[in-house]
Amino acid sequence: MAERWVSFAAAFIVALGVGTGLGIGHAWAQVGKGYDTSLPIEITADALEVRQEEQIAVFTGNVDAVQGELNLRADRLVVYYRANAKESNAISLIEAFGNVFLSSPTETAQGEKGVYNLDTDTIELTGGVVLTRGESVIRGDRLDMDLASGRTRVSSTSVVTQQGDQGSGRVKALFVPSNDDAE
Repeated sequence: MAERWVSFAAAFIVALGVGTGLGIGHAWAQVGKGYDTSLPIEITADALEVRQEEQIAVFTGNVDAVQGELNLRADRLVVYYRANAKESNAISLIEAFGNVFLSSPTETAQGEKGVYNLDTDTIELTGGVVLTRGESVIRGDRLDMDLASGRTRVSSTSVVTQQGDQGSGRVKALFVPSNDDAE
């Protein structure tokens, strides 16, 4: 597995602090570091199924979840509640499936599956991950983000797809300086 460490974070999305040696300066800011994961989460969808005995809620169809300035869209969202929590609806984990799209005011990330662990303040995004800010783009197979530290790991594996194509096993990045970086 080819892996690349990238100082990347923007809560659900991404922000990259890159040294001036790459000539892009402050193209990406670290807005994810220290993000307040205790903010309320509002979820809307076409349908909701609550499985009380399993302590989960399944949202399907045009799912939108909003926490502060962070937005999540997916085909399906499964919300897990903490067992024996003082608050009856305390969320511990959110899984997003199908066409997962995360966005903040300045960044986006997309993939096929996402997991947001509120107990550990981490996000995992897998399946054709694409991160963007302006014209800058990073692609890989997996994104692991620690919201408390602002550190993210982007990796890619060499696998054969259903169409028989083999992935490159490498993370690909294109950094485009903004006009602000030239100053």
